[in-house]
Amino acid sequence: MKLEYIIKKTDNYINLKDLLKNHFEISDRLLVKLKHNKKLYINNLPVAVNATLHHNDIVSVLIDFIEDNSNIVPTKMNLDIIYEDDALIILNKASGIPVHPSMEHFEDSLSNGVKFYFDKIGLQKIIRPVNRIDKDTSGLVVFAKNEYVQECLVRQMKSKQFIKEYIAICDGIFENLSGTIKAPISRKSNSIIERCVNENGDNAITHYEVLNTSDNYSIIKCLLETGKTHQIRVHMAYVGHPLLSDTLYGSISPLINRQALHACKIKFIHPISKNNLEFLAPLPSDFENLITPN
Repeated sequence: MKLEYIIKKTDNYINLKDLLKNHFEISDRLLVKLKHNKKLYINNLPVAVNATLHHNDIVSVLIDFIEDNSNIVPTKMNLDIIYEDDALIILNKASGIPVHPSMEHFEDSLSNGVKFYFDKIGLQKIIRPVNRIDKDTSGLVVFAKNEYVQECLVRQMKSKQFIKEYIAICDGIFENLSGTIKAPISRKSNSIIERCVNENGDNAITHYEVLNTSDNYSIIKCLLETGKTHQIRVHMAYVGHPLLSDTLYGSISPLINRQALHACKIKFIHPISKNNLEFLAPLPSDFENLITPN
């Protein structure tokens, strides 16, 4: 992948490094790699980071160096690809599949499947999931195809330009049809997995809207303003409406055999084209069976 910029008369960058840091917002870590691999060019000629810039100079940055990704075992699996280009790939993850490899899922995570796919298309890059969802949560996961794209999307998350929406099915009927839950979240004492609402925890904000109700459960849309681990699950349990079959924060339901949470929509700015993008993941079958009009 190549980044390119033509110097304008009105530009006042001190040198190439100034442009790379302030226009492309390239991190110091990536800049060192680009310098070391000689991937910086002006008018198709390799240059140093302190090179002087002139009007109409064409600055090119090649993000094409090979990376060692042998830490992840490639595993063939059927990937549900929602979107793909040279910068990123977006997948619709089924429930029951973790995003990252672990001791219990060393070869059957989504990252293992992406590694196999990258090998197939000849892309030797580190496997970089941008957003993370729980093993039993279904829906959209974005993988960056290089470090620069990952950095751009992480910045968008921090600046709230990367929008994540979820559909959840919760126990009981909400008193209000919409609302905002502002409750800080921290790791629960003596647990490496469970989280809880704690006044000393990290800021966590979830906006929700009730879409439909049945006799004993509610279908809601959640918009995350922050992205803490288990945020929706913790917040819904905190207000007395845990997700159906969330055995960590609620109880088993005969209606669905996994926590009823689906990452249905993401919106962000494409790091290269700068276009506003929006992607939807269709509801899985176990959700469709429950989301029906009264």
